[in-house]
Amino acid sequence: MFILILISDHFLFSQDPLRFQAEIDSLKKLNIETGTDKKIILFTGSSSIKRWEDIQEYFPEYTIINTGFGGSHMSDLLFYLNEIVLQYRPHQVFIYEGDNDVAHGTRPGKILGNTEKVIERIHHSLPGITIVLLSPKPSPARWDLKKEYDKVNIRLRKLASNQDQILFIDVWSLMLDSDGQPIEELYVEDGIHMTKEGYDLWAGEISKYLQ
Repeated sequence: MFILILISDHFLFSQDPLRFQAEIDSLKKLNIETGTDKKIILFTGSSSIKRWEDIQEYFPEYTIINTGFGGSHMSDLLFYLNEIVLQYRPHQVFIYEGDNDVAHGTRPGKILGNTEKVIERIHHSLPGITIVLLSPKPSPARWDLKKEYDKVNIRLRKLASNQDQILFIDVWSLMLDSDGQPIEELYVEDGIHMTKEGYDLWAGEISKYLQ
C-alpha cells in the first residue's frame, strides 16, 4: 500500500508508516537509565538492528538504546523520528536503513533524499551530535540487486564525506569474501538476517566509531 504523506513541508511517497504504530508505541516506552554518567548511543533502523538484542553486551561502557523496527524503510524512520530517536536525546546515533528500500524498488535518489531529511531533523533538534550511517549489507538472498545497493552505498559514502558530523561505515565490503561474494556463515537460513558471527563482525567495526 502506498500513501501520500507530508513531512517537513515536502510530499514523499512511501509505504504506509502506520503499519508500525504498535511497535513504535512499545519503543516509546523503553525504560532507559538516563541518570548515569554513561553516554547514550542510539541504534535504529530495520531488522538487522532490531534483531541485535544483546547489543548492550557488546558496548558495556555506553548506555545503548535499540529502536530498530523490522521491515522499515528510511521514510519510516523519518516519519517516526521524534518517537524513537529525538526523545532520547542521544550523544550519537547509528542508522541502518536502505536495505529494505532497495529490495522494494525504491530509487537510490529517493533513499538519499530521505536520508538527508533524517539528518537535517536530527541536527536541528540535537545540534552537533554525530550520525553514523551503516551501509546496506550484501545479503545472499538479495544479491541480484547488487548494482542498486552499490549505487546507494556510493551515495551514502559521498553524503558523509561532504558533511561534518556524519560518518559512514562500509559493512558491505566487510561482509564479502576474497572473491567478492557474501560470506554465507554471517547469515541465517533466510539469507537476509545475521548470525552471531555477523554481529561480532559489525561490533568490531562499529567500536572504532563510538564517541
